[in-house]
Amino acid sequence: MSRGFVKEDDQEEIPMIPPRADLPEGMTNYVTQVGMDELLTEKEMFINEISQLEIANEKERRIAVNFINAKLQLLSNRIATSKIVALDKQPQNEIRFGALVTLKIEKETELQQYQIVGVDEADISKGKISFISPIARILINKKVGEQTVLKLATEDRIFEIISIEY
Repeated sequence: MSRGFVKEDDQEEIPMIPPRADLPEGMTNYVTQVGMDELLTEKEMFINEISQLEIANEKERRIAVNFINAKLQLLSNRIATSKIVALDKQPQNEIRFGALVTLKIEKETELQQYQIVGVDEADISKGKISFISPIARILINKKVGEQTVLKLATEDRIFEIISIEY
């Protein structure tokens, strides 16, 4: 049937779904085991959310379910493409995916600590940075005692690697 013969009231709203964290096309979706556990917990949360919806109006319920299902589909695709990296298999003396790195940044007296993680588990407030971030990229393959430079628009920032843990 042509859309011209559909009443406006019968049309469903297409839910606007916020995208997941950016992962460039063709790039492997690396995750730590903790990251995978978080993704699976999030999936369970969405499934439970659907089963616990208390919306009497059928149209509103259908819209809410469609919204959750759309988010669930994005999440399921991310889980399906995830590759768990075993941290105990990483070279312990080099910075690689999953490393918890302690850094001295230029003249700052306080040390900074970051863990290099997957795009979905990255959270700077928890000291977790994505493996595709500029800082992670300059740190990969470095060892304790080495320095590396992050080129910014107005300055170069020097990072010295103090320790590496997995």
